[in-house]
Amino acid sequence: MTSKKVAVEIYPNHPIPIKDMMKKAILLATVSALTFGAQAGDWGKAPVGKAPIEECVDLGGEISVGWMSEYYYKGFQFADSSVWADVNYTFEGLAVPVTVGVFYVNGIDTHSIFPNTDQGELYVSAAVGTFAGFEVNVGYSHHFYPEQGRGPFSPSSSLGEVGLDVRRSLGFVDFVAQSNYLFNDAGWYHELGLEKSIGLTDNISLVLAGGAGYSDKLTARESGWNHYYLRASLPIQLNCRTVLTPYIGYHISQGDQLFRPFVIPPFDALEDSLHGGVSLSVSF
Repeated sequence: MTSKKVAVEIYPNHPIPIKDMMKKAILLATVSALTFGAQAGDWGKAPVGKAPIEECVDLGGEISVGWMSEYYYKGFQFADSSVWADVNYTFEGLAVPVTVGVFYVNGIDTHSIFPNTDQGELYVSAAVGTFAGFEVNVGYSHHFYPEQGRGPFSPSSSLGEVGLDVRRSLGFVDFVAQSNYLFNDAGWYHELGLEKSIGLTDNISLVLAGGAGYSDKLTARESGWNHYYLRASLPIQLNCRTVLTPYIGYHISQGDQLFRPFVIPPFDALEDSLHGGVSLSVSF
């Protein structure tokens, strides 16, 4: 009795013998396994012999823009609704990282005492290192006032300022402080506070901060604590380059005596205030 080849109808009118079909299936499975092994390697690892693709290479630059419901400078409110922009670049290849940048803020809704409140700033800062557990930055800023011609703390059209910023981790919170000297007989301004960052998700954090500012003969007037502050911000990492940060804060003014010469009633710049804003930063 002669055997007959049994055919399976895979496609109509194209019978394939079972023996041939098995050979093709084995060949196909072998090729697929080799291909998968070449492409996948170990689970979660880059293929052997191939360098991983680097994404979001940080070149040191950053562009930021933002809006704030109230503009404070050295603890004193100079405008209500304001917009600002900042562009900076950090040189990492030097003895210490050095950042240069330009900042500009413009008051949309200003107080009558400063009808054209704006401020530009050219600045340079250096992260000089860690000393006794404190991360130390020093810098210089030069302020100018394109619209109003002069600044509230300067009798001229520009104002120089040197500053020292420090930060130290205390374990559960970070201690932060700054000390600034304004030239043109403007005096000193100091600020200290505490910050706490809490990770909520992989790309969202809650940053809580609080502190106080001290005016030391600023504009040759009295010295004393001029304000206290509380702030909560929510940095949201939209992607590896972009961060959106809304915030809300509470400003408690103590400057009635320190800044009373500036006040022309009705003027609410010395009142306690709930304020907020948002910023968008893109690194490149």
